[in-house]
Amino acid sequence: MECEFPTVNSSSEEIREIFAQTKTIVIIGLSPDPTKASYRVAKYLKEHNFTIIPVYPKEEEILGEKVYRSLAEIPFAVDMVNIFRKPDALVAVAEAVLARGDVKCFWAQQGIVNNEAARMVEKAGLKVVQNRCTMVEHAAL
Repeated sequence: MECEFPTVNSSSEEIREIFAQTKTIVIIGLSPDPTKASYRVAKYLKEHNFTIIPVYPKEEEILGEKVYRSLAEIPFAVDMVNIFRKPDALVAVAEAVLARGDVKCFWAQQGIVNNEAARMVEKAGLKVVQNRCTMVEHAAL
């Protein structure tokens, strides 16, 4: 997939509202490696009183939290799905998000854009953020 410009994206005011309404954040692609962006972002979010839920193909625990292998395995409601995956994986993530029915925000980290996936979840009523870092945006508030 070629690089895309995000044609579906929340405004700064909507991002403020997203953080005000979010308590639980699933982090898809949360690496156990402290040098990786996903780890640093998750650590920051946890330190700022968000409940983080790692989704990663390996490991049993990351940042003291139980690791799930997929979004479907998580047995409780989540507010946001924060994605650290390549853009071509986002349609499958969007399908998993829609299958859950309880997610309110679909957030693709900085450098990650997939407008097809974004339109899918936006059409279902979710807030969408693409190509922005949750840590940077939260710290700016």
